[in-house]
Amino acid sequence: MTAPVPRSRSSQAGGGEDRDRLPPVRFAYDGHTWKEIAHLLLNLPAAVFGFVYVSTTVWVSGVLTITVVGIPLLAATLLGARQLGKLERARARALLGVRVEEPTPLPLGKRGSRTQRLFMALKDPVGWRTLLYDFIRLPWGVLTFCTVLTSLFVLWPVLPFIARGLTNADRAMVRGLLSPSDELERRIAELESDRGVVVDTAAADLRRIERDLHDGAQARLVNLAMGLGLAKEKLLEDPDGAAAMVEEAHGEVKLALQELRDLARGIHPAVLTDRGLDAALSSVATRCTVPVQVTADLPSRPAAAIEGIAYFTVSELLQNVSKHSGARSASVDVWRSDDRLLIQVTDDGRGGASLDGGTGMRGLADRLGAVDGLFVVDSPAGGPTTVTAELPWRDRG
Repeated sequence: MTAPVPRSRSSQAGGGEDRDRLPPVRFAYDGHTWKEIAHLLLNLPAAVFGFVYVSTTVWVSGVLTITVVGIPLLAATLLGARQLGKLERARARALLGVRVEEPTPLPLGKRGSRTQRLFMALKDPVGWRTLLYDFIRLPWGVLTFCTVLTSLFVLWPVLPFIARGLTNADRAMVRGLLSPSDELERRIAELESDRGVVVDTAAADLRRIERDLHDGAQARLVNLAMGLGLAKEKLLEDPDGAAAMVEEAHGEVKLALQELRDLARGIHPAVLTDRGLDAALSSVATRCTVPVQVTADLPSRPAAAIEGIAYFTVSELLQNVSKHSGARSASVDVWRSDDRLLIQVTDDGRGGASLDGGTGMRGLADRLGAVDGLFVVDSPAGGPTTVTAELPWRDRG
């Protein structure tokens, strides 16, 4: 099949300027300059408090390590350092415009014995880096306080430039020592959230399958068994009536088989396993109420899990096109770009679709997010609607 025209990758975050970008420094004093000056003047009291806290608690904890009190006291010191780091990040956000993500809280109350929770606190990299930050800040706080205070009276014309240089060093220290550990903690939090989404999605799918079996094929099979029992009783005394009942039972069998096929297709269609994503999406397109053009350019088949998510994503989107869009035509494009599998579903309907419009779109976004995917909806009022989905490419087998 012909390859679709490459499309630019979208992001959930969207475009826009960097939120940390600062206005250019000028001779005139503005709000940013006064905030930077205030931050530099507050460095000294904050540094004195942090240095006293670190030196006192760490020294006392070290001395008391010969007893049973020292280790728990050191763990409490590290937990307290986390709170000091939180205050410093808040001060940097308010006065320097530095937006540093908060570290993931330690799961001390969720699992493990007291000893395990104690060693979890002792191994906390956020607490140790905050202790280091507070320990080395005292000479820096003295330097910045004295420099700014002197410049207010002596070098006030160039103080904005001095303040910008000093606060840039402050920003570097905050980002270097008070941010989450190499994005690892943020990633752990995302994986924990994604795991919950996957579990909830799997439970919802199981409930749907159970409901469909109970209300559909199971009910038909029960009626079939009852009908055949009655036909058996009438076989000798009323052959014509028994034949009619068998004929009716035969129709019930056909309907039950069709419902079972539909249910199996909803779990994992055979055409996807046997022939791949291209043929499976073409099959889905034939069941849509509007004409759908499917274009797939895949050099090989992705991993089964990625292939399944891509199939059900397109299937759900085409159901939305059939039910809600009022479109006259739609298209599905699937292609690979580097290490990503890209899917784009477009229709010429009325538009207005959004992630907040119902559970279907939000469920798709959550399902893709659980495997490091992206889900972007562009649907202005009046149309057209373009939904772009990205999945990580993983080779099959």
